Amino acid sequence: MQDSPTTGPAPGMAPLTASQDGTGVKNMHQLIQLRWIAVIGQVATIVFVHFGFGIRLPLMPMAIVLACLAAFNLVSMLRWRHREEVTNGALFLALLVDVLTLTAQLYLSGGAANPFVFLYLLQVVLAAVLLRSWASWAVVFVTSACFIALTTFAGPVVIPADPTRGLADPYVQGMLLCFVLNATLLVVFITRIGRILRARDARLADLRQRAAEEEHIVRMGLLASGAAHELGTPLATLSVILGDWRHMPPFTQQPELLQELDEMQTQLHRCKSIVTGILLSAGETRGEAPEETTVAAFLDDLVGEWRSTRPVRGFDYANRFGEDAVIISDSGLKQMICNVLDNALEASPGWVGLEAWRDEDKLVLRVSDAGPGFAPAMLSHFGKPYQSSKGRPGGGLGLFLSLNVVRQLGGSIAARNREPSGAVVTMSLPLSSLSVSEAEHE
Repeated sequence: MQDSPTTGPAPGMAPLTASQDGTGVKNMHQLIQLRWIAVIGQVATIVFVHFGFGIRLPLMPMAIVLACLAAFNLVSMLRWRHREEVTNGALFLALLVDVLTLTAQLYLSGGAANPFVFLYLLQVVLAAVLLRSWASWAVVFVTSACFIALTTFAGPVVIPADPTRGLADPYVQGMLLCFVLNATLLVVFITRIGRILRARDARLADLRQRAAEEEHIVRMGLLASGAAHELGTPLATLSVILGDWRHMPPFTQQPELLQELDEMQTQLHRCKSIVTGILLSAGETRGEAPEETTVAAFLDDLVGEWRSTRPVRGFDYANRFGEDAVIISDSGLKQMICNVLDNALEASPGWVGLEAWRDEDKLVLRVSDAGPGFAPAMLSHFGKPYQSSKGRPGGGLGLFLSLNVVRQLGGSIAARNREPSGAVVTMSLPLSSLSVSEAEHE
């Protein structure tokens, strides 16, 4: 008789344990689903053999075995419905239940002479892929012992076999059905394993890429922090000198020079604010001195500061966020948005657009420009360091840093070209990563 074919995705070449990506839970859920299919398949097979082939089977004992298997599966479904981890031992127990159920059904329907005895091989293959080495060998031992027991203890049913009749013989038909079933399940299972392995390799490659990028960011952060500290002293000296110049006769008597001096002072203040922002970001501003604000106030202040410190000629700003929400003002987030705006302004000095709206529980920002747009090669490597169309050493770091800031906040960033010309960069940020937590209120 057909037992429950237990199959499911494996986490890769390593032995399956409770993994952080939930692979064990997925495996267990797959076993549960396939076991329900097996219960239905066993019922259909018992009815067909009993009434179609005329082989009198012990229906009541076989029904009890099926009821026990269904009850076990129901308990498993309830137990693992909301669990996040499944151990190797739990999967080993599930496979043992399948093996013992198969043995009971085989004993009641012909013993070792039942052609479905080859389903033991399927259980061994699944154990080799899903379980640790010791558990796989344990399944080999158990299935071998069960096969020996079937040959030793005769069951209540004797299956007549006459292979010389070919496909007209019920035994040969059962062997054919068992072979097709085994082959089909193995193909399906191995196909799933290949898909899981490819997904695992892609996930590992992405993790390695992120680790390399984060290491690069750490080095850049250390350099930027050191440079900011070094720049603090000369900037402070320049500020004192400019303050003294404002009271000297050559400047007080000539309004043109005084106007130039004011412009120099403005640019100096901008340099000092940039240096302060770098130092605050390196010192984890959110944890040290969080500043509570709202989405509208944060964006309005950011836009106002950005427009006043850049040579902006055409700028369209639309805030369609709707009902305002309280967030924590983050200097890293602010610099990230300014980086994207600066790139757009450099590509399109005549016009830049910024739109903001709410998409369920996310803040979506879209920056548009009327420049030449992204080259296809840049779009395919968007966010990678040193991918820039500006042709200067070290270019492309702005979008690289922006991408990683968005990633740290749990959001996403995407770029595309717009018609007839220009580019669009869309940033999606979860409000939960920007909102005020209870701990910050206390």
